[in-house]
Amino acid sequence: MNKKVLILSALLLVLLSSCMNQPIYEKSYSFQKNKWEMNAKPTFKVDIQDTSKTYDFTITFRTTTDYQFNNVWFYLNTTTPDGEKAREPFEMKITNTDGSWIGKKTGTIVENELFFKSRKMPQKGVYSFYLEQGITEPTLENVLDVGLRVDFNQAD
Repeated sequence: MNKKVLILSALLLVLLSSCMNQPIYEKSYSFQKNKWEMNAKPTFKVDIQDTSKTYDFTITFRTTTDYQFNNVWFYLNTTTPDGEKAREPFEMKITNTDGSWIGKKTGTIVENELFFKSRKMPQKGVYSFYLEQGITEPTLENVLDVGLRVDFNQAD
């Protein structure tokens, strides 16, 4: 009998802890014909209501194995609830110097992530984030999608 209680308790604990780790926001933007055109600016709107916490942001970039560059440059544009704007450039490495993939590769899909840990959001309300590709080519080929995930920082 005690063994059953212990197993059920452990199972309940696992279920509860998995529910607590759900992101507060997670969306992705898929590119038509696997092409990120220069004028396409994936936008993500995140409602932040708790300014006492810190947040972890993750940008996910998925390509096919035919992606021709070893990196991608993009700009993260942020608009705060009161309209203040910021623009930050970022480089995401896609391959190592030997040409091997850095991200998780499954078949012909490669997924890379860029983490922004422990960011404080100063105002309550809806923040708008949009990405611009920063490559000099007018079109990035073999790009499946880009996504944004926002989590509460686990250290809080």
